[in-house]
Amino acid sequence: MKSRTFSSLRHVYNLLFFPMETTRYFEFDFVWESLNQSPVNCYLDVSSPRILPLLFLHKNSEVKAELINPDIKDFAITAGLIDACNLSDRCSLHDCLINNVPFENASFDLITCISVLEHIPDNDTALIKIWGLLKPGGKLLLTLPCLAEATEQYISKNKYGVLLPGADGYTFWQLYYDQNLLEQKIFNIIGEPVHKKVYGEKHAGSFAENSQQKRLRGAYPFWREPFMMGEEYTYFSSIKDLPGEGVIAMEFIKQ
Repeated sequence: MKSRTFSSLRHVYNLLFFPMETTRYFEFDFVWESLNQSPVNCYLDVSSPRILPLLFLHKNSEVKAELINPDIKDFAITAGLIDACNLSDRCSLHDCLINNVPFENASFDLITCISVLEHIPDNDTALIKIWGLLKPGGKLLLTLPCLAEATEQYISKNKYGVLLPGADGYTFWQLYYDQNLLEQKIFNIIGEPVHKKVYGEKHAGSFAENSQQKRLRGAYPFWREPFMMGEEYTYFSSIKDLPGEGVIAMEFIKQ
């Protein structure tokens, strides 16, 4: 009982003082602006950071939402927050992958997928499924990590427990998109976005150094993240101009 209470209090503390980190400030700013531009009734979120759909539902009392989250550990926390926010009557949580969702095509006015698609090995199939679930005239908000040259990243920790590690013990983590890969795996499937922005580190290595500090420091000052992002990151006109890691945020409208 004490362990559960401590875990809950720690989670509340983190929500209050560390609600977001690094590029989430850019992603959420882009997405939040787009969310407020058109009416929504049926909303699907594909495993985005939970604070986004919960805040959107809190602000828009007429919206009904379906949330997908295949991460068992994260699923329980999100379910508890939905209940605590009194959103259970219009927000359902599903512990499945996108290709296994129990929804008919053309079911949603809005779909958000924030820094998720890059973690799915068969991301072409996943994107086709997401696009099929969207109604004509509906909106897809999608963000992806990017580099001037595309690359895949593998890690020694099986963080989500969804994928199996390879023979070397490493598990696929994410795909970094460059301009060519973006056109091949995104635009060729669902068309060009009506709006997009690219945001990234001013100097290569800043993001990696920041991530290492969070792993190694016992009391990392998360409260400095907004200031750090403003100082060390900026907007770029193209993925090709990135000196290091970045994020592209895109808004698509289904015709």
